[in-house]
Amino acid sequence: MAAITRLIGAILLEQNDEWAVQRSRYMTLESVAPLGDDPLTSLPPVAAA
Repeated sequence: MAAITRLIGAILLEQNDEWAVQRSRYMTLESVAPLGDDPLTSLPPVAAA
């Protein structure tokens, strides 16, 4: 039983490390927000259908 507990604990720790690394690969809302203030990067308004 102790071996199973250690194995599951090791797997969970490894998965947690993967999640931590993946989170830093994507842009956060805070890093994208300043782009919305630049008229060159904004999209034109959508015409009503």
